[in-house]
Amino acid sequence: MEQLTFLMEGFAGAITPMNLLWVLIGALLGTAVGVLPGFGSSMAVALLLPVTFSLDPTAAFIMFAGIYFGGMFGDSTAGILLNTPGAGSAIATTFEGHRLAKSGQAARALATAAMGAFIGGLIATIFVVFFAPYLVKMATAFGPAEYFALAVFAFVAISSVVSESIIKGLSALGIGLVLALIGIDGQSGTSRFTLGSQQLFDGLSIIVITVGLLALGEVLHVASRIHRDPAAARVPASGRVLLSLADFRKAMPAWLRGTAFGVPFGVIPAGGAEIPTFLAYGTEKRLAARRGDKEFGTTGSINGVAAPEAAGNSTAGMAMGALLSLGLPISATAALMMAAFQQYGMQPGPLLFERSGDLVWTLLASFFIGLIMLLIINMQFAGVWAKLLLIPRQYLYAGITVLSMLGVYAVSSSIVDLWFLLAIGLLGFVMRRFNFPVAPVLIAVILGPLAETNLRNALTISEGDAGALISSPATVIMYALLVVAVVYAVFKHAAARRAERSGAKVFEDA
Repeated sequence: MEQLTFLMEGFAGAITPMNLLWVLIGALLGTAVGVLPGFGSSMAVALLLPVTFSLDPTAAFIMFAGIYFGGMFGDSTAGILLNTPGAGSAIATTFEGHRLAKSGQAARALATAAMGAFIGGLIATIFVVFFAPYLVKMATAFGPAEYFALAVFAFVAISSVVSESIIKGLSALGIGLVLALIGIDGQSGTSRFTLGSQQLFDGLSIIVITVGLLALGEVLHVASRIHRDPAAARVPASGRVLLSLADFRKAMPAWLRGTAFGVPFGVIPAGGAEIPTFLAYGTEKRLAARRGDKEFGTTGSINGVAAPEAAGNSTAGMAMGALLSLGLPISATAALMMAAFQQYGMQPGPLLFERSGDLVWTLLASFFIGLIMLLIINMQFAGVWAKLLLIPRQYLYAGITVLSMLGVYAVSSSIVDLWFLLAIGLLGFVMRRFNFPVAPVLIAVILGPLAETNLRNALTISEGDAGALISSPATVIMYALLVVAVVYAVFKHAAARRAERSGAKVFEDA
């Protein structure tokens, strides 16, 4: 095949001592910056972008390949260990990953994430090389109505799955939608929910909301229970570094399912990797309930780490394919990569393969090399990262608070954002106190603007005809699946409550 020939030529250009060194440096720097709470993979690319300006284009983009994937693994590392994901794509990984860390299996969770990142990224990069044109055709079939249906599906499906109470899940979703509406309406220019404050005209940053709900909320929750629940103040850091054969057998289907969710979303401009990671997480939770897996939601399940991580990295890998072949940045990190191309006088798109084919195929080859390097590095360093949990609780959580504040301030240099961070942290504490899930809040904040924009665009195109929202087979299928998912969740929760009441009655009779 012609693509295979070009790829081999790319490997010939990438496998040189100096280029391998640039990949290694990029992987290490990307992971190091991504681990810092509040920074994330996009911040890693932004901070390290000026470093590459003195390099030739090939060396610069090879280094970016390492930064790109290394930053995403850093996002998950921060989420698993500190409950502070560096990006929205790592939020779903954080739920089960941090539970594993708190039960003394941090290294196992990190190793699962490393393998998931490798498998998802590897399969996605193979798709980029061989099948990108076909996926591009699928992406162009999506219009505003399809994107709105996709967002609604993610809203309701996730809200009904991640919470033991559908009412609490939908309430959390409503909180997230209100937070997403704060600021200036991009289409009409009117202010919404700003209370007359100019600081709220730009809305609340997703970094402020994510760090506040997950990191600061967790700090306050743990601090409030130290005397009542001393175990909450201690997190063991023991556990296997390498995955056992049983772990591989258990996680492999989840890695593949997550990749299947992530690959199509890499060419659909639907808000980055958040939708596929949450859908992958929700799927694993439903499967765990069907299998009777008691680890999921309690001590932590590696499947809940494997699927979202594979989904996120496969989406990221395909996003690079969409950027190179279409000139379409799917995520913030891909947009920064596009800026790097433009800095060197190159415009991503169909003509890039013709005008700079040597660079493009060398870059694609470096993706494979970077993924292998990151797998080797992070499988070895999983135990080292897990040692962070040996730090005494009072120092670790104080450090998380300081790093969270610094990370938020570094993004905007705004004292007001720090006050908002504290307020969102208090909200996260209250939600934990009354057992409200935080996932629907985050998915609403991330996808709320996407849903609103596409709803208004669809209604504008149809001149107000609401029937346009269900006028295509794709929308009908998504809404039908949504109804099935909600009905299933209602019956499942009702059955669980009946079983709980029956158990309580038996206990009283005894």
